[in-house]
Amino acid sequence: MKPQSYIICSTPRSGSTLLCDLLTSTGVAGRPASFYRHQSIQPWAARLTVRTTARTEGEAFDRAYLDAVLRQGREQSDVFGLRLMWESVAEISRRLQPLYPDASDDRTLFEAAFGQVCYLHLARRDKVAQAVSRLKAEQTGLWHVAADGSEREREKAPEPASYDRERLADLVQELQTHNAAWEHWFTQHAVTPVRISYEELAADPKTVLREILAALGLDPMIADSVEPATLKMADAESLDWTSRFRREGDLAGL
Repeated sequence: MKPQSYIICSTPRSGSTLLCDLLTSTGVAGRPASFYRHQSIQPWAARLTVRTTARTEGEAFDRAYLDAVLRQGREQSDVFGLRLMWESVAEISRRLQPLYPDASDDRTLFEAAFGQVCYLHLARRDKVAQAVSRLKAEQTGLWHVAADGSEREREKAPEPASYDRERLADLVQELQTHNAAWEHWFTQHAVTPVRISYEELAADPKTVLREILAALGLDPMIADSVEPATLKMADAESLDWTSRFRREGDLAGL
């Protein structure tokens, strides 16, 4: 059966924004976004003019919000797209369960809401580099840069970045834990996801996009006309921090 939707299952700083952009740019694969990130629900509700109550809780809101999200995530295509970080799984399940009380688990719940789902597991092999990218974004406030080098997403005024081994160690542990949680979820729900690595996506985005479109039952050749809209942000400082963290770990016997 041809998928009616897809969920990008990932962790922060794994290339999910790049992948969302690529899929959106095809014009046939919806417009995936983090609709169920707790911090983003209120802004999305305002943007999508979800009009029920002023509160973002309750079954009436969740039904209206889901309807709006389905329209936005399809964007005049036949496929709905959703980006879902592990930390948002509990949130989406909590909001969908009252709408589909007969659903016995997350997979059944997601398919009740979104139809037949293709799961895309986007992971970054180098968790240290991923943690460095997250730390620098947190510190500088700059999360994404457009393909032309201009700032695309900034959350606060510019601040300098500084190496923080303790925070990096915490982030590496969190990323490992969340990735393991996704693996357990796939096993628990008998899901075989399409596996995508950040490294392969960054190196050859069009090839990865072709594979995804084929998995969705869409024309893979559409990928040839799509260009990345997001610039890779890793620089010499990022590489230096990554090497330093590993070196210090080796010296400590970790």
